[in-house]
Parts: sequence; structure tokens; C-alpha cells
Amino acid sequence: MKAARWVDKGRVVCDDVPVASPAEGEILVRTAYASICGSDLHSVFLVPPPADVAPGHPGHESVAEVVESRCQGFDPGDHVLTVPFAGDGRCLAEYQAIPGSACIRLPDTAPLSHLLMAQQLGTVVFALRSHPLDVIGKDAAVIGQGSAGAFFTFLLKRAGAARVFVSDKSPARLAYSRQLGADLAVDANESDFRQAVKNATGGRGADVVVEAVGRRETFPLSLELAAPGATLIWFGLPEGPGDYPLSFGDFFRKGLTAYSNFGAQGEPGFESFRYAIRLIEQSAIDVAPLLSHMMPIEQVDEAFRIAHDRADNALKVSIKF
Repeated sequence: MKAARWVDKGRVVCDDVPVASPAEGEILVRTAYASICGSDLHSVFLVPPPADVAPGHPGHESVAEVVESRCQGFDPGDHVLTVPFAGDGRCLAEYQAIPGSACIRLPDTAPLSHLLMAQQLGTVVFALRSHPLDVIGKDAAVIGQGSAGAFFTFLLKRAGAARVFVSDKSPARLAYSRQLGADLAVDANESDFRQAVKNATGGRGADVVVEAVGRRETFPLSLELAAPGATLIWFGLPEGPGDYPLSFGDFFRKGLTAYSNFGAQGEPGFESFRYAIRLIEQSAIDVAPLLSHMMPIEQVDEAFRIAHDRADNALKVSIKF
């Protein structure tokens, strides 16, 4: 089978490797589509690969068809969303032997390529469900409008936020955010997001601030955007070891609350992922614009480069088989 191999820092190649056999409790699936997640980019471009890295790793977002089942509840022909923990992901491969406990059966009423987006959307749903917020009538700011940041924009607006302010360096991502309900979309290459939010709120700041980038350069901005008593959601994956800058004095004097979140794959019943699937299936959210780059597995190295560089107006870079 064709599979991605992470062979060096910043380099992924397509290789021919054996098809794995499913163990008891696993299913063998034929991957239809897989997406490159921001956490995949953090892994590939920040550190060398582990000596025993598996083919298909670090990809963990995919939709697939069951071809062999050794797990009750799954039959050949079923379509599934795979939701393994990121460290176990091997979805950048034509076939995966994966525990049935890391898969969700999909309806046949929406395109598989669209349902692929339920993996990322589900993680954002989980982040908001883990620490429920009353956002009705309040202002929210979201730093970064990759797929996760865009989904925060959609869900915060859907939950009743009065205004959602967003920033990114990609005009294409900002355009999609406006489609999802963003009230103010700031190009961080051209304007000061902090000043834009202060101007829009009369100097007060936002009641909810989401940091969906994970970089040291954007992390301090989450405090600067916050109104007194605001809640901060630190969702972006840290970009490697080492401390992040934080003004505890500002955090303390503003009386802020902050939390980070990950681990949607461990949620009992996968309720957040199932809700994400329903949102897409029922056309409550249009994810089609995110399918900006659908590239064959043979071009996986180029796909990673485009995703990392945000080249060619990329919103979400995915792999097709």
C-alpha cells in the first residue's frame, strides 16, 4: 500500500509498505481521505521523527471504509470517522488496522470528504463542552483562523455571542470566517488586532478569548485582548519545549480565568464528535470551503509544505486515496 513516511525533520515521503493485519478488536479500513492537522505540522517541522515511527504517522484525521472487521459493531462496507489519539494516528496510509474503539460509524447522507472535517470540529466542540460558557450577548475574540479557529468562530456565534472578532494572516481564511459569522476579521499582516478589538469594544476587550495558534508570538495577545473577568481558552498546541511568556500581573489584576484543552478522543461515547457529524450532515455548517487542497498521497511531501507555509490560499490541506 501507499503510505506517508516521516523520514526527517520537515520531510515526509510516500512509500510502498505492507498492509497491516487487524488484531482482535480492530478493523482494517481503506482510507478515503485524510487531513493534515496543525499538530501534525508541529511534529514534522519542529522535531526529528522517532526511530520507530510507523507508516502513516502522525496523521490522525481520516474517513475510511471497513474492509475487514474483528470488532463487533462494524461490518465490511461501513464508513467510519477515525478518532485515535494523536500519538496513535496512522491515517496517512491507504489501509489502517485500527481499534474499533477509535472509530465512529458514519451516515451515508453526506459526502465523506465533508464528514472528514468532523474530526477537527469535534475537538472544538469538546473544548467548549468541557468548560461550558454563557456567551449570549458577549464579545469573543479568536486568534487564528485555521480550521480549529474557524470552528470556534462558528460555535461561539451559534451559541449566542454578540460579536466575534477574529484575526489571521490568510485572506482566504478570513473570508471563510466571515462566512461563518465573524463580525470583524483582521488581517494580522496589515493591522493590529489588539487595537481593533479595543476600538470595537470601547477599550474594554473581549469577554472570551481563544488562542488557536499555539505560538509564543501570539500567546501573550490572549491576555491583551481580554476584558476584566474574561475567560481565555488556550487551544493552540504549544510549538515545542520551553516556557511561554505570560504577564501574571495582568492576568491577576484582570481577574481572568484560563484553561487549555485536549483529549476529545478519550470522551466516553464520542458525543462531541457525533455532534460535529450531525452539524455537517444537517448542513448547519458549510465545510466545503475547507476542502481547498485535496492532494494524492503521492504528493504528501508537497501537501505538508503547503499546509506549513499556508501557501496557495490553503485553508485545510487533505490527502485523497
